Amino acid sequence: MTRIGLVCVQNAGRSQMATAYAQAEREARGLESQVEIITGGTHPADSVHDIVVEAMAEVGFDLSTRTPKPVTDAELEACDVVATMGCSTLELGAETDVRDWDLEDPHGKDLETVHEIREEISERVRALFDDLEAEFVDQASSP
Repeated sequence: MTRIGLVCVQNAGRSQMATAYAQAEREARGLESQVEIITGGTHPADSVHDIVVEAMAEVGFDLSTRTPKPVTDAELEACDVVATMGCSTLELGAETDVRDWDLEDPHGKDLETVHEIREEISERVRALFDDLEAEFVDQASSP
């Protein structure tokens, strides 16, 4: 099982969008039994940002019932890949591939800006799953 972590400070915007896209990618690629998704924030907010809920609803994702949650260092240390959204200074062990996506925070932004952030997140998640699939192929073909 490959474990990926999608993390930001509040777990109320970028990491929630990334998680929704990652869950959809995992299902579309038939990787439910191979990929576990962890998400959370270092200082979770009380709720997902309204503008994020609105922007994701436009593309078929209902985030209205999701609640930001904390994530521990131990949970992240157990991940193979951790994508931070541009707001973290995580220092994890060398075994964990930490990728800082350096995304703009959607909180307080207008809908057009959130659309741009949403699309960048979608592209990054797709690229992450392309990388994971390539690794699975490499592992399967290794003697």
